[in-house]
Amino acid sequence: MTTPEPALRVRGVVLPEAEHHDLYLVGGRVSRTPVPDARLVGEGWIVPGLVDAHCHVGLDSRGAVEDVEEQERQALADRDAGALLLRDCGVPVDTRWIDQRPDLPRIVRAGQHLARPKGYLRGVGVELEPEDLAAQVGVEAARGDGWVKIVGDWIDRGRGDLAPQWPAEALRAAAASAHAAGARITAHTFSEEALDDLVHAGFDCVEHGTGLDDTLIAEMARRGTALVPTLINVLDNFAGIADSAARFPAYADHMRRLLATAPSVVRRAAEAGVPLYVGTDAGGNVSHGRVADEILALHEAGLAAEDALAAGSWKARAWLGLPAGLDEGDAADLVVYASDPRKDLRVLRDPQRVVLRGRIVA
Repeated sequence: MTTPEPALRVRGVVLPEAEHHDLYLVGGRVSRTPVPDARLVGEGWIVPGLVDAHCHVGLDSRGAVEDVEEQERQALADRDAGALLLRDCGVPVDTRWIDQRPDLPRIVRAGQHLARPKGYLRGVGVELEPEDLAAQVGVEAARGDGWVKIVGDWIDRGRGDLAPQWPAEALRAAAASAHAAGARITAHTFSEEALDDLVHAGFDCVEHGTGLDDTLIAEMARRGTALVPTLINVLDNFAGIADSAARFPAYADHMRRLLATAPSVVRRAAEAGVPLYVGTDAGGNVSHGRVADEILALHEAGLAAEDALAAGSWKARAWLGLPAGLDEGDAADLVVYASDPRKDLRVLRDPQRVVLRGRIVA
């Protein structure tokens, strides 16, 4: 006969409601009903588990990561930083084994990237022509957990600059295929040129979105199209990408211009009411475990501290289909901090307790 795990207790100011509560962690769930002899394991400011909504467990800067131990290290780095829910934005390897580990983050998957031949990083995506895109979207929807990801633009070496990959009619068919399968569809895009067709095709989200202008920002706000700007990836890596592209001066100059305007794109999108969510793009040129840095970057770009935190916690959890808060019966996924992160987001870099599925994991 299995002995039930003893109940745990955390107490403090619970966000987003900003009220003081004792939370009891029983059977992996939150209870607000007192449990005698529950062990106090954390006290401070209690935040629903953080979210990295653009993450790649199973990728690194060289491509696919087949080594399960390295996949585990990546997931642990995210978890220990407080990111307990990850949206996998495309990997070419099977990481379903993680779902059997109660000590590793929950993952919402998007299958593999879908790209034109030679239109993305080698060996990462499924390469196909426009006439095959809608059908493959259906395949990836079945492989994923309610998301599909396409590569909307990439460097065209003949042009010497970023270029859209898909005609508008293929994008409309892709969005319709995803929605018919009960999935949402998102797209990698850096450039200005690809965005109009993606947004008007009915895509549910844009990744990076550095080329957005005010007209498209307004249209995204009207439609409720989300933006995951992956700002630390842009700020940390676009200059290096440009420096390494000396053979393509137009592309290099374009990337530098996108870098210069990226924070203002985020600010203007937030001001217009576009739903923004935190995503680091960990797994390529960004290391795992940097969710706090992305929340801080969004704040520095112009989001209020609480809005930036919400974009990486309760609002992002609701967007991905999980309970937003820590109410009766909700999953006991939470992070405890020593001080109020709304007053100083830097505290997010130093979680006091990380609790996943009701267990202390960090």
